[in-house]
Amino acid sequence: MSKKLKAAIIGSGNIGTDLLIKIMRHGKNLEVGALVGIDPASDGLERARRLGVATTHEGVEGLVRMTEFADIDVVFDATSASAHLRNDAFLRHRKPGIRLVDLTPAAIGPYCIPVVNGDAHLDAENVNMVTCGGQATIPIVAAVSRVAKVHYGEIVASISSRSAGPGTRANIDEFTETTSKAIEVVGGATKGKAIIVLNPAEPPLIMRDTVYTLSEPAAEGAIERSVEEMVRAVQQYVPGYRLKQRVQFDRIEADRPINIPGIGSRLTGLKTSVFLEVEGAAHYLPAYAGNLDIMTSAALRTADRMAEKMLATTA
Repeated sequence: MSKKLKAAIIGSGNIGTDLLIKIMRHGKNLEVGALVGIDPASDGLERARRLGVATTHEGVEGLVRMTEFADIDVVFDATSASAHLRNDAFLRHRKPGIRLVDLTPAAIGPYCIPVVNGDAHLDAENVNMVTCGGQATIPIVAAVSRVAKVHYGEIVASISSRSAGPGTRANIDEFTETTSKAIEVVGGATKGKAIIVLNPAEPPLIMRDTVYTLSEPAAEGAIERSVEEMVRAVQQYVPGYRLKQRVQFDRIEADRPINIPGIGSRLTGLKTSVFLEVEGAAHYLPAYAGNLDIMTSAALRTADRMAEKMLATTA
């Protein structure tokens, strides 16, 4: 059996528990060394114990006291933005060089979207997985950007209220700020905007995402092919990621310019509209929770590639 690096997961809620199962089932270069929480009665910690995984309910302080911590090379943080700031400083002081994969909007390290810039940050000590909406939509903005200069990118992420746990709800402001910035930094848009909708409908609705871009005029067929190629790339690690319909285009001509606050009042170009659906793999969470599934899948893909390089370096 090939060697694997050991990972710890901080956060025993929905995201942390789903990540636990994903690593156990699909980790190529990683295995779970510990699951960390703060509620001793949480389902995640109980499930991990049943699966033979070491646990602590004493947070990162408990993690560093565990004998297993000596073998931990990678830590996934599935808590909150404010908690991640403390966790990163605490762990780095006790084990310099440890790798952190941040599933919160804290954004200490560089933004990472696996299919867009994942390989550029394999040596980073802290990478930020942006947000669920960012993982679903920024690849599409990047797909348009590689064909034509994007002046403005706007995304709307609609998720089931049931799939938004305490961490997601505590991070709403950080979600919009982090995602908007990553649309620019990673997606290539001059200006980005992000909106999240928590849909209370019953039965719960599957994650839906809408991406609008305003770019310089370009060949519509080239943009559509670029978007379809990007969708297939994301499907390599999120099989439930798909286009809901064909890419839509609107030509904004000089005689009917549009106004986008903060960008300009007489804008022209090509408006591209892309409509997406993200169905989860239902490893731990229901299939409608595609927002959580795409985050854990992207985090595993990123960390597995980091571990692959780390193992090759030490071989």
